[in-house]
Amino acid sequence: MKFSLIYEAQTIDSSREGDRRIFDETVEQAVLADKLGFDNFWCVEHTALTNYSHMSAPETMLAFVAGKTERIGIGHGVVCLPPAMNHPVKVAERIATLDLLSKGRVHFGVGKGGTQQEAGTFGYDLATLQPQIDEAMYLIPKMFVQDEIEHNGDFVKIPKRPIHPKPYQDPHPPMYLACTNTESLKNAGGRGMGALVLGFGGPEEIAKKVAVYHEAWDNRDEKNQVGFRPNRHIAALCPAIVLDDNEKARHIGIRGQRYFMESLAYWYAGGERPDPEKWKDDTFVDGNGQAVIKSRFASEEVKVDFSDPTMAMMNPNHAYGTVSDCIGYVQRLIDAGADEILFICQMGTVPQWAQLETLKNIGEHVIPYFRKQKD
Repeated sequence: MKFSLIYEAQTIDSSREGDRRIFDETVEQAVLADKLGFDNFWCVEHTALTNYSHMSAPETMLAFVAGKTERIGIGHGVVCLPPAMNHPVKVAERIATLDLLSKGRVHFGVGKGGTQQEAGTFGYDLATLQPQIDEAMYLIPKMFVQDEIEHNGDFVKIPKRPIHPKPYQDPHPPMYLACTNTESLKNAGGRGMGALVLGFGGPEEIAKKVAVYHEAWDNRDEKNQVGFRPNRHIAALCPAIVLDDNEKARHIGIRGQRYFMESLAYWYAGGERPDPEKWKDDTFVDGNGQAVIKSRFASEEVKVDFSDPTMAMMNPNHAYGTVSDCIGYVQRLIDAGADEILFICQMGTVPQWAQLETLKNIGEHVIPYFRKQKD
């Protein structure tokens, strides 16, 4: 099992000061995570999504963090592959360079981006992007292993050229696909790639995704392999706020998750931007866990019926609470088939002190608990 962190650089303050603060706080957490024994530090890539994610240049953040840390893995979760956004040659060069500088710590995830807001920034229609992403993801690994590359594709044309440098890892870093629906899970398994999946739906939803992924892997045709390093691996998102005070952790976590989900819904589906100033403490969930927001993102849906709270995106039973609560929830994700837990605590309204305390509690108590179980 691997225990990692993932960052969106989500901020409720989109000013210059807010940007400075969120990046300083993210680096502080990365350095602490390296010391505490977390396995990987992942960053997403989004463009033009105010407040939801200001992580628009993850290659810069990851390089900076790699230079400030010693052992933690450096993960692109993921590089968006539309050629006008990230040309395949530049992606290959940047990944290889980062892998060299970090001495083989890179994990290389790919995807297309999630919104028309982002695709349109670079002149694309989101609905037409998948063939371009497919072409790029098959092409880039060839640059890692071939002395020269020549490509005359439908979307990218490269005359015969040497591409330097080559990665530290041989043949190249492990590759992953962002999986937000059943088809992408099938593609990840069928192409021999790791899967980076959502986790707001809870362990039961993770178990369904694991089953789809492994069935596709077991029936895959090796001719469809992306790259030259098969990577059977599922990393699942896990919202977490872990404090000594159970109720305080739940309150902070649910409030942050509400901001996360409502800001996401704004960019993915339209509607109003979230405004925490208008929220009251009693409007997050009632005594039965009833959600006050309704949204849908990819394959995961916010449900009003909380008869099974783990099935809802506003599920109040994520890893919010004490160390014991976190251990119990993580165990359910492990039982569901996750190979890596992607803890996310940087959610909108969550203060830095709560995130740092969460990292310390996970690093000093939760991770050692599962490491000991393995031994």
